[in-house]
Amino acid sequence: MDKKRPLILISNDDGLDYNGIQSLIKVARRYADVFVAAPAEHQSGKSSAISLSGPVRVIPVANEPGYTAVKVTGTPADSVKLALSQLMAERQPDLLLAGINHGYNMGVSTLYSGTMACTYEGLMHGVPAVAFSYGSWERDADMSSCEPLVEQVLQRVIDGGLPADVCLNINIPPAEQGIKGLKVTKCDMGRWANEWTRRKADDGTVEYWMGGEYVMADDNDDTTDMYWLRRGYATVTPCHVDQTDFGAMQQVADLLL
Repeated sequence: MDKKRPLILISNDDGLDYNGIQSLIKVARRYADVFVAAPAEHQSGKSSAISLSGPVRVIPVANEPGYTAVKVTGTPADSVKLALSQLMAERQPDLLLAGINHGYNMGVSTLYSGTMACTYEGLMHGVPAVAFSYGSWERDADMSSCEPLVEQVLQRVIDGGLPADVCLNINIPPAEQGIKGLKVTKCDMGRWANEWTRRKADDGTVEYWMGGEYVMADDNDDTTDMYWLRRGYATVTPCHVDQTDFGAMQQVADLLL
């Protein structure tokens, strides 16, 4: 790796063979040396799960000037942890990028997101991080419409940096809607409804399949990511690892102490 160029670590939860991460790699390589550590298998919805019951292995994929890629037989969080503590021990990255995820990571979905877990791992290791997600869950979704926005964000983050202990969660609407602009938003605090479908398996037993529909907390709240995504805008939400509710600390102390 060229020490004069920035070094970017890229990961995701879909796996190295998905279009989203390939678009992210394509843009990142214009500006930096790139190291990719992505799960060997699709790992959506794994949040920050880590592998404690068995070993994690590394499968080399590419090793050329300015570009290294490996598959990791673990979770998204495993991939970033292993890259930062072992595979990139000689030089830590200047920036971590996650995605481009096939499907939004908006609202409370960030709690379940393996994509966001990658950025949180970056923050915990002192590495600035940005996650990108796209409004199509299709396996073969074309992510090329995301690339101009990715490039814009990448340029500005490399030049200007990010606030300390803050990562960015960026969601991009489908290409057929067009991208009207970019809005800084908070996460919508809605919920998933009708999450389970009950079916009878081939052997006659009952099984349950996860699905559901997202219900916004307030359809008219124009400060949220979902409000603007539904209107064709990309959204960026600053996030951090510390989930402490500082405003409630005194109330809890008065209650329990």
